[in-house]
Amino acid sequence: MQRLNTSLAAQGAEFLVLGQLLVQGIPTYKAYVNHPAYDLLAVAERTCRISVKSRYASDYDGGFPLKSLECDVIVFVALNQGNRYYRKGREDKPKPADYFVLPVAVLRAVRRNDDWQKVFLRDIEGVEQYRERWELIADFVGQGD
Repeated sequence: MQRLNTSLAAQGAEFLVLGQLLVQGIPTYKAYVNHPAYDLLAVAERTCRISVKSRYASDYDGGFPLKSLECDVIVFVALNQGNRYYRKGREDKPKPADYFVLPVAVLRAVRRNDDWQKVFLRDIEGVEQYRERWELIADFVGQGD
């Protein structure tokens, strides 16, 4: 199977997260220099370095590679833009994106120690508690209640 070029989708995921944070009232900026450790900066009393990880297809394996932990928060975006592997009986229509706001300490505990250094959502205890938890970033930068 030919490798899918998802570089535009990955950039789109960064802008989706940026938009979500701005809508939540969290001042956030795109790091336009290609910095390997983070993609976005949320700034208030403190600065939060945010790395955005994404998966294009709905039928991804539930994980993503995580080489660098030199950030404060990782936002994982499942873009859900159809199936890549076209498994029988699976719907191929795009669905709304899923967002998980994950503190780096949580991921450090579950990251695999192999060549891919992959993190699987199924390995994160209570992963649903991190779904669209933008307030974790607001609290980090000092904007929480």
